[in-house]
Formats: sequence, structure tokens, C-alpha cells
Amino acid sequence: MRVNHAGEVAAQALYRGQALTARNAEGATALSQAAAEELDHLAWCEQRIAELHGRVSLLNPLWYAGSFLIGSLAGALGDPMSLGFLSETERQVESHLRNHLDRLPPADTRSRAIVEQMKHDEIEHGAKAETLGAAALPGWVKEAMRLTSRLMTRGSYWL
Repeated sequence: MRVNHAGEVAAQALYRGQALTARNAEGATALSQAAAEELDHLAWCEQRIAELHGRVSLLNPLWYAGSFLIGSLAGALGDPMSLGFLSETERQVESHLRNHLDRLPPADTRSRAIVEQMKHDEIEHGAKAETLGAAALPGWVKEAMRLTSRLMTRGSYWL
């Protein structure tokens, strides 16, 4: 759950940065709404971590700052690219959450319910970005996003 929490720290920062630099009101609203839902996810993960007597990642301030910067830069590239970034982010997050569900013990119904709801919400965020005109991202950008995600996952797992 610590890794999921760190992902939610990054996601809400990313979307706030994108909303700040969005050029049209509809895109900015969608990004702000996604950021608000990520805050809900963040709270759910934080509560579950406490219930499991764990701790959040020590790297969360770094994830927030880096993600806000990336989001601001994505937004500066224009709304279609920014929405494409949102769509691809959610596609990758959904894959991560699906894998997490496969590894969660069936008896951990509380964690499973949280991850299932997060997965559902992430799919909706990606679909919204698509309907608003998300541009297709180049393959190298998607791969850079995957590598960054892997770094964040591993760093959050240990620290």
C-alpha cells in the first residue's frame, strides 16, 4: 500500500501541475477533478497503511515536487499533449493496480476493495482525457514514463 500511496502523491501533484498550465477551462476542470479524486485515493491508502501498522514513503516530497514539475511541463505542451499524458498515466496506473490485485491475498478484502475502486477511478480519468481530445504520445515518452514509474515503485517500496 505504501507504493500505491506514493503513486497517489505523484498523481495529484501531476494533475495539479497540468491543471495550472491548461489552456482551456474544460481540460483544467477535468484535471482538477482527477486531482481531487487522487486525494481521496491518497487518504484511503494512508488509512490502510496505518491499519497495517506501516508507514508512507520517505520519498513522498520528492515524488510530489517532481510530479508537479512534470505535470506543469506536460501542460505547457498544450492541452492535447497534456491530456495524452493523463491518458497514458492512467493506462499505466491501471496496469500496476491490476498486477497489485493479483498479488494481494484474497483474504485482504479491505485492501482489495481500495485498489479495485482506485482502478475503476483511474480508468474513468483516462477515458475522460480521451473524450477531451488526448493526443497519442510518442513511444519514447511512454517508455520514459514506464521507467520513471518503475523507479518510483522501487524507491517507495524500500524507502
